[in-house]
Amino acid sequence: MRAVIFEKQGTLALVDRPEPEVGPKDVLIKPAAVGMCGTDIHVFDGEFEGTIYPLVPGHEATGEVVAVGSEIKTLQPGDHVAVNPATTCGECEFCLNGRNNLCRAWNGLGVVASDGACQEYFVAPLANCYKLRPETDLFKAALIEPLACSIRGYDLLPRRMGEHYLIYGSGTMGLMMAQLAPRAGAASVTVIDTNPQRLKTAAELGIEKNYTSANDAEREKWDVVIDCTGNIRAIEDGLGRVKAGGTFQNFGVAPAEESANYSPFRVYRDEVTITGTMAVLNSFGRAVEMYEAGAINPDPMISHSFTLDDYALALDMFRTGKGRKLQIRPNDTESRVFVS
Repeated sequence: MRAVIFEKQGTLALVDRPEPEVGPKDVLIKPAAVGMCGTDIHVFDGEFEGTIYPLVPGHEATGEVVAVGSEIKTLQPGDHVAVNPATTCGECEFCLNGRNNLCRAWNGLGVVASDGACQEYFVAPLANCYKLRPETDLFKAALIEPLACSIRGYDLLPRRMGEHYLIYGSGTMGLMMAQLAPRAGAASVTVIDTNPQRLKTAAELGIEKNYTSANDAEREKWDVVIDCTGNIRAIEDGLGRVKAGGTFQNFGVAPAEESANYSPFRVYRDEVTITGTMAVLNSFGRAVEMYEAGAINPDPMISHSFTLDDYALALDMFRTGKGRKLQIRPNDTESRVFVS
């Protein structure tokens, strides 16, 4: 079978390799769609802590079950699944205290040390596979993994009724956080992105307050500010726009070695809460429920799909900020444009 492999930092190849072996509690999956996100760029560029090469990328995946391990009774060939990419040791203090996403041996499929879904078949543990309804669109449902990350983000926010939210980034994560904000009690949602083309998607999703600079917004301060870019300039700008008593969340992934400047005195004086949010924690099943209940609108969000042959083109497009959500569809024979 064919697979995309990050051979080393900054180098990728399309190779032929044997189908993966299926253990007694493993599921062999034929991937339908694999979302591309900023983490993939960080992994490719060697900026994600802990990545071991060579590695097959792809951690936002859905697919069809092809085979199951000898001990599995709950799934069968033909079932449709969404896959939680996170695996942990299960033995450290964080895992034993229910904070698995902080495990020092955290291993995301396609991110750290286990191969991901950008291949014609991949294997995932049964515990990471969530069965979808037969009528759920298997391609659009690849948005479930980022939705699970968004739900984890909201688990760490105050979620008080009537607060005002400012979100940096009109990519997939920013748009998901913006769509979920009213469900968390937001009285208003403002989205900032320096790319006007990305703001069109926000408008199509009904987010009327969208600007290329927060200076253009009608407010000066917000109760909750969320950075979904990982961009240091955006982070520094956002920290200064948190209302006294408010919360700032680092949601986007910044390069591991970069740092941001802020005023410790202001954090002290205004009792500003700064919180991170790491991947998924007990939120994937809820994401399936929320997605299938229509909590987000996937239709305007996915703009392009690419074959394995065109993976490098997808990577280049992502870097330029063109398009919306980009997907790899490993078993397709042609790349497609859904929204131009």
